[in-house]
Amino acid sequence: MSSLVPHYIESLVPYKAGRSIDEIKSLYGLSEVYKLASNENPLGVSPLAQQAILETASKVHLYPDPQALKLREALAARFKLNLNNVAVGGGSEGIIADILRTFVSDADEIITSENTFIGFIVLAKSKGIPLKQAPMQSGYRFDLQAIAGLITERTKVIYLCNPNNPTGTIFTKREFDLFIKRVPERVIVLLDEAYFEFAEPNLDYPDSMSYRYDNVITLRTFSKGYGLAGLRVGYGFAHHQFIENLLKVKLPFEPNMIAQAAALAALGDTAFLSRTMANNRAGYTFFTDAFTLLGLRWTASHANFVMLEFDSETRVLAVSEYLLQHGVITRPLTSFGLPQCLRISIGLPHENETCVSLLKAYLAEEKFITQYVAL
Repeated sequence: MSSLVPHYIESLVPYKAGRSIDEIKSLYGLSEVYKLASNENPLGVSPLAQQAILETASKVHLYPDPQALKLREALAARFKLNLNNVAVGGGSEGIIADILRTFVSDADEIITSENTFIGFIVLAKSKGIPLKQAPMQSGYRFDLQAIAGLITERTKVIYLCNPNNPTGTIFTKREFDLFIKRVPERVIVLLDEAYFEFAEPNLDYPDSMSYRYDNVITLRTFSKGYGLAGLRVGYGFAHHQFIENLLKVKLPFEPNMIAQAAALAALGDTAFLSRTMANNRAGYTFFTDAFTLLGLRWTASHANFVMLEFDSETRVLAVSEYLLQHGVITRPLTSFGLPQCLRISIGLPHENETCVSLLKAYLAEEKFITQYVAL
């Protein structure tokens, strides 16, 4: 059978999501587990979205609107665009997959950075075409000039995740302005802004809606700020010819009916989004202050998580295992090419406090063991 599977698929390492609460409860016999691993919204779901879900449940024997017109119209109105500039799909990854199927051929190549969203890397490698990755610059930041330097006649897509997952770092307006001047119009620049809502207040953040170039595609999601990760609703903005062709290849009834209704309601729940942002700001301050006091190295983040850097993968795994055994799930970043790093999502205040208390206990225990061995 292996001869029937393309070599690039057979060798492909699939995306591995963070471990679930039920899995850790069962594994360690715990009654309470906090998941600070997958950058989900700790406030849960918008009340308006919940109501829409309940109201739509009785209609799921019907197919959803294949064009998702109501949702697309609402997005177009929110961001002052025409309907034909808006696409929706099964999460931003669903739209990425559509983009690669639509625009990338066997003669093309793709460029991105090292240490970026692993979901894109898996999708890109599944095409079986060359994928080039530029090293990051200091501070775990995209090196846009290095990425531009990799462009060839075969380059079709450049993927930029801003803020970047898993580092939380951004590239600035000035950096993007210098970069885009070096990108030929024939190359698609895919700007993944899954964490846009968290970065938007930063005046140096290059909101892609300010760069409506014909070759720029914006991707965003309802999974983070809007708390709909379990329903998988992403959306994108692009030139109408891009959207027209994307609609030819996307699955005809994606997103599903409940997802469309929930996203439409969540988009109108500005109070919930404001609470989400306030919780994130407070949690970020709490975490970074605590990490500094504990002597831990952390990277400034513009998303809803913070990345810690340790001196080795062994130490990362030891820390994450200790946290797991005591009911806090975090995300070691070996699969992202950062084995020395650990990503911690910002949760509710008591979840953040528990995580910090456990880190403090681990470090104290680690110090005691080190001193004991030295004797």
